[in-house]
Amino acid sequence: MEILQFSILILFTVVSFSCLQLSFHECCLNPFLQEHNSSLAEHVIRLANEPETVKWMKTIRRKIHENPELAFEEFSTSSLIRHELDRMGVKYRWPVARTGVVGTIGSGSPPFVALRADMDALPIQEMREWEHKSQVNGKMHACAHDAHTAMLLGAARILQQLRNHLQGTVNLIFQPAEENGEGAKEMIREGVLDNVGAILGLHMFNSYPSGTVASRPGPFLAGCGSFKAIIRGKGAHAAFPQESIDPILAASTSIISLQNIVSRETDPLDSQVVSVTIMQGGNSFNIIPESATIVGTFRAISRKNFYALRKRIEEVIKGQSAVHRCSAEIEFDGDGHPNLPPTINDERVYEHVQKISSLVVGEGNTELAPPFMASEDFAVYLEKVAGSYLLLGTRNEEAGSFYPPHNPYHTIDEDVLPIGAAIHATFAFSYIVNFTKCCHYY
Repeated sequence: MEILQFSILILFTVVSFSCLQLSFHECCLNPFLQEHNSSLAEHVIRLANEPETVKWMKTIRRKIHENPELAFEEFSTSSLIRHELDRMGVKYRWPVARTGVVGTIGSGSPPFVALRADMDALPIQEMREWEHKSQVNGKMHACAHDAHTAMLLGAARILQQLRNHLQGTVNLIFQPAEENGEGAKEMIREGVLDNVGAILGLHMFNSYPSGTVASRPGPFLAGCGSFKAIIRGKGAHAAFPQESIDPILAASTSIISLQNIVSRETDPLDSQVVSVTIMQGGNSFNIIPESATIVGTFRAISRKNFYALRKRIEEVIKGQSAVHRCSAEIEFDGDGHPNLPPTINDERVYEHVQKISSLVVGEGNTELAPPFMASEDFAVYLEKVAGSYLLLGTRNEEAGSFYPPHNPYHTIDEDVLPIGAAIHATFAFSYIVNFTKCCHYY
């Protein structure tokens, strides 16, 4: 009976959209007819909340949590994902970007829509005592990537049940190495976005109550850049400074001048950050060294300001070094120094996701989020294709889910897992139906 009802729903969708003669940009990413949206969301929510599916997602999340793996080391996590996809009958490609997995559900033909989850853990010792505590010393899922993976597998389970109604293809991107800022870049180089029209990503967030969805159109998360500058001078005995070209002095004035970029050169209402976090130079109290090194980070909400800030940092360090007769070499893209652009949501995809989210969690549980200075490598996908990124609240005092990400006591409210799975699945299915029926894609 349920399959018959869903077939009738699809027929209704075809009839509803056959009379619309709108262009892709006018139609494909706009909200659906309310009646269709509600029916689809209700059907997916039922599938996401089946007791067996909920229990299974929790089990997956706990297995991953017990065995955390750092960036590009997610071999066991990848194996678990492939095992579950095999059990579902979902085709996949592996390895992608070393440890990544990309599943596909649907017809195998356009339109293509992508859903992404990150897999890697952090080098943090878990302090919370519970049954499924990390079994790996010094490693922990302290940023909910275990839950993200479980929710995407949940969405895969839902979409696989609806696969005969998909007149397009859903790409399930299980991505490694989000925490070091390299995973998305490698996935893209291996073609995971080829032919993809839209992409969705989400992140659990303890600042919002469980079940709340928060996002915003346009600039959402800051771009994160890092720099390493080696300032070279001439070493000498500290008793004879006139015989030196002091790189410590040049580094010190560079640090002070870098602080003036934000305080004196940018609009106070335009959020930007420049922070020097490491300074190294010399190893003896009575020797002026040959060189000094400074390392830091910079962040900005808009792409324009992000790249302008990077340019200005280079000008300041080289200029101050020259004033003190030193030279400077500046590295922005070295190992261990991620550079990520700002996360900027496509406004039409955002509207579509917001509509879907309100149907899954209720309009009273969706919020317009402020811009955040945190960063995400999902931004790299958004530079290539239209997409949206959202935060899924998981704050629940009773469940102990109130510590922020990257905290050794961090945990999540597992009752939120069906919500994330439902949002993923509803977005992917509805995007494909909207594209094929509204835009007449053949």
